[in-house]
Amino acid sequence: MLSPKRIKFRKQQRNVSKGAAHRGNTIAFGEYALLALQPKWITNRQIEAARVAMTRHIKRGGKVWIRIFPDKPYSKKPAETRQGGGKGSPEGWVAVVKEGTVMFEMGGVSEELAREALTLAGSKLPIKTKFVARREVE
Repeated sequence: MLSPKRIKFRKQQRNVSKGAAHRGNTIAFGEYALLALQPKWITNRQIEAARVAMTRHIKRGGKVWIRIFPDKPYSKKPAETRQGGGKGSPEGWVAVVKEGTVMFEMGGVSEELAREALTLAGSKLPIKTKFVARREVE
């Protein structure tokens, strides 16, 4: 599963992810892509599930690029714990995805196969997604 090798600080603030993505919003590597239509945190487990679904559907043909990386730690306090006592311990890793972010790219396969694979990957994610081709974006 994806996670950073080392980080400067164990815990981060949550912050607000409003607005559209200004970077990472164009197709850079492949011919087809999966675009996020909502802002949300995507966990490393969700990214891995989407990647496995895509690669299995295209039967390991073509190439897949993952354009998001879970580099933000999120913490959680234990269940049935009273308030106070500081911030909870780090629970997992998330990628901050804004509206318009290209999450996955694919190349070397037909458009029909890429559409099916990326739609299948989108169903593993907790947000609305859209299939786009390079010719539509330019």
